Amino acid sequence: MTPTPTATTPRHGRDVFFIEGEGAVGAPSAGDPAVSARAHLTATDGRAALAAPAFRFSRVGPKGTRLPQPIARKVAEAMTRGRSRDGSVPAGYTYLGQFVDHDLTFDATTVAFGDHVSPADLLQGRSPTLDLDSLYGAGPLDPVSAGFYQADKARLKVGRTTRIGGDVARVGFDVPRVGTGGAAAARKALIPDFRNDENLAVAQHHAAFIRFHNRVVRSLPASVPTAERFERARRKTVLHYQWMLKTDYLRRICDGAVVTDVFRNGRKVVEPGADPFSMPTMPVEFSIGAFRLGHSMVREAYDWNARFPSGSGTLDLLFFFSGTSGDLGGDPTLPSNWIADWRRLYRFGQAGRDDLKPPAGEFNLARRLDTRLVDPLSLLPTGSFGGAASDGGTIRANLAFRNLVRAGMVNLASGQQMAAHLRSSGVPVATLTRAQLRDGAGGADLSGLTATQLDTFLADTPLWFYCLREAELNGGRMTGVGARLVAETFHRAMEGSRHSIVRSPAFRPTLGEVEGRFLMTDLLLFAFEGKKELLAPLGD
Repeated sequence: MTPTPTATTPRHGRDVFFIEGEGAVGAPSAGDPAVSARAHLTATDGRAALAAPAFRFSRVGPKGTRLPQPIARKVAEAMTRGRSRDGSVPAGYTYLGQFVDHDLTFDATTVAFGDHVSPADLLQGRSPTLDLDSLYGAGPLDPVSAGFYQADKARLKVGRTTRIGGDVARVGFDVPRVGTGGAAAARKALIPDFRNDENLAVAQHHAAFIRFHNRVVRSLPASVPTAERFERARRKTVLHYQWMLKTDYLRRICDGAVVTDVFRNGRKVVEPGADPFSMPTMPVEFSIGAFRLGHSMVREAYDWNARFPSGSGTLDLLFFFSGTSGDLGGDPTLPSNWIADWRRLYRFGQAGRDDLKPPAGEFNLARRLDTRLVDPLSLLPTGSFGGAASDGGTIRANLAFRNLVRAGMVNLASGQQMAAHLRSSGVPVATLTRAQLRDGAGGADLSGLTATQLDTFLADTPLWFYCLREAELNGGRMTGVGARLVAETFHRAMEGSRHSIVRSPAFRPTLGEVEGRFLMTDLLLFAFEGKKELLAPLGD
């Protein structure tokens, strides 16, 4: 069941990047928020738009060469051919990673500052930080973002699911929506970043974070003045979120020694020595290369809940029951039978809650971090990337191909170049050998390339593929170049955030099941009040 997009479907990925010191790089697209914001600025203020881009990228390594498209096509086909294997990371972290990516790459100017965007506003709106602005927008006092909030201007609006059969409508289990709904036009999510309604799994994460924030608001002492409740809650929410990313998420996907080194000894490559209070930039090597790691973790099917067990929650259906890639099955809001069972996505036993186990055989592991992507990602629904109808069923709908081509658009450094750059910056990483890159460890089979094509690919291996091959050779966990880029970018994004555990080293979490600990399962337990009937409302 693949949805058919409309001509006005927004684009998920940007095709133009404003790189510090280089200007606009890539192919402009009318659907790119950075382009539309600059066009609006020129029209309203009569100034040179490119002088104040809506979102800043940076290049922390050297420029690379563009991979010829015939090679990119063969590599993409190899990466999406064959069966991926399970890893050891619970599947929920796949979509937590997508939620985090949208937080990091969120352009606040798309939901803030009303109808008039000035260069100063654009500067303030640049947001490569980990401050949950994809959840909060510009806050309840902003005239545009105010629509995301309840009347008290402290809590976020919540969604309501649609009754289907015996599954009643439930409040708080969908993102809030506006519009007319119906089969012809899915109801638009009332959230700052439309990308968080791209698939059901990331949309359910967004709804969970709404719940978490709202419960933090409710937990504040009554003595906190009304005017301060939002900011108090936001600070507490963001600091706990960052702690979870540092101590839980990063250590599941990256070599723990690298994470420890970066947070203990600082950065060597990503804006080393930057003013902690300055706004970070987003390294293209992270955004277009290393952090596309989550694409490898996606499953083709999930044991989703009691209504869709045993792999019947297919990836196609997770796209279909979203507002951006599908039409919610024709209902105005999410049908109640598609509410997530969080026990199937995260291991609550690791948080001391052995009573929150799913039925036997119904737990989902993410696919191993390696150079394989599941077959459905070879033919994305065009609505998920804002493609034209003519893109459907072609190589342009292949996610691996899109990643490789986008890297070429900005002349992204190869993996070998980045390894050399890291060493020159004082980071002791080894360069993968040609044999390691060619053969891997049960990942993509490159035998379909000609000898000449293979030689070209192995001499300057695209950074994304290189980082995944590193992980593949490391048992499914990022290491070397990939781990360093990911850990350092997270560190800088936390450091430059409005609220920061990097700048507040004395912070310790207080909302977890165990004092001083805060895992993603702790976040969910707090958000859903530790109740099985909320974490798995459809039962076993």
